[in-house]
Amino acid sequence: MQRWWLFTVRGVFAVLFGLAALIWPGLTLLALIILWGAYAFVDGATMLYLTLTHKEWPARWALGLIGVLGLVTGLVALFWPGITAGALLLLIAAWALVTGVLQIVDAIRLRKVMTNEWFYIITGALTVLLGIILIANPAAGVMALVITIGVFAILWGVVLVLFSLRLKQHDGGLVQPVPRA
Repeated sequence: MQRWWLFTVRGVFAVLFGLAALIWPGLTLLALIILWGAYAFVDGATMLYLTLTHKEWPARWALGLIGVLGLVTGLVALFWPGITAGALLLLIAAWALVTGVLQIVDAIRLRKVMTNEWFYIITGALTVLLGIILIANPAAGVMALVITIGVFAILWGVVLVLFSLRLKQHDGGLVQPVPRA
């Protein structure tokens, strides 16, 4: 896959986001909203770029939906930062549940064209797990939310980077190489 590095970009950005959330656990809710909004926006923009430029990817609709969802939730968080912690929690939980399910669906479709797609399945499962945790404990304090999201982002980022390396090793099996004259 020629654009394997886009998954690396997503993973590195997720790790950086997670580290920032853990290093400064006393961030105010406003800072968390802005930081997460920027992350979701960049992640969504990256997925939309991948969707628009890699037409051979199986189930492009899933990537496009992940991208649109990231852009919309990122913009909502950035333009309305005064929302309550409960609304932010539900926004992030909904994003996590939908994105995780779409990643799992996309990974299952990848089974037809490559092996070891389980890296991508793990990112989807981690994302769904985050959504479930956030919905199951809505009364959790902002500190718990920051730590949960920080740890999740680091784990998710590492798995995305590993998946991108697998795509790079895949040797272009998703795209037929153009013969050179």
